Amino acid sequence: MTTHPFLHVPHVAALGTALDRLGTVFQKFEEQDSGCTSYGLLASGQRWFVKGASTPKGVSSLRQAVSLHQNVSHSAIVPLKCSFSTDDGLVLVYPWMSGEVLYHPTLSRHGGRAAPGSPMARFRAQPLARIHAALEAILSAHLAVEEAGFVAVDFYDGCMLYDFDDHRMVLCDLDEYRASAFVLEADRLPGSTRYMAPEEFARGSLIDIRTTVFALGRALRLLLDAGDEEKQWRGTPEQLEVIRTATATAPERRFPSVRSLADAWQAEA
Repeated sequence: MTTHPFLHVPHVAALGTALDRLGTVFQKFEEQDSGCTSYGLLASGQRWFVKGASTPKGVSSLRQAVSLHQNVSHSAIVPLKCSFSTDDGLVLVYPWMSGEVLYHPTLSRHGGRAAPGSPMARFRAQPLARIHAALEAILSAHLAVEEAGFVAVDFYDGCMLYDFDDHRMVLCDLDEYRASAFVLEADRLPGSTRYMAPEEFARGSLIDIRTTVFALGRALRLLLDAGDEEKQWRGTPEQLEVIRTATATAPERRFPSVRSLADAWQAEA
């Protein structure tokens, strides 16, 4: 088994300099909404995804990601290999996964989900059996999240990495997931409004597993539609009813858990 190049790297002064020493950077992701800078690194005969943060907000998010990966392991969640500090921040290292993120916004470029040839448009054109398999992977991963006591925050199609060759869905960049239910102390949570529950925009509201259920319901709705305006539903009326319950405005009217949502979905699928 190949020894990973970060085995004896607890701290480096500067990430860029360290990566040049450890291997070859073949891709760099800048202008990310998160404020982080990520790299594709070839080292020790393998490819790695290296994500660094140097702002207080970015470092806080990456620390949350470390906590999530310490408690949640699932075949549909890209695993964290290791982490180390820099003089001004924190770095996380993941194995490089083949595939394309279904939505990839940056600070200077937004939109594009519906553009012909975009990853999302190509995903939506897949046979229904493949889309259902991808949705099952998303639900199954969040059963593991629920079992560990975590709740989803900032889950959207930018977290979905789909391999069009192997027809496999995995989840990445789950940096904002929280270790338990909490009361929102800001005016809103980070995230895509297309996936966010009403309580995520209300200071003082409870963010719990029913908020996760809402986000998953929106994922089911948006990924099982042929277009971006939710006018080309490819599922059944019964599946749409499951989604309506999952995305009810009032949290108490939603499924009470990811397990109950998954069971209802599988019963109709």
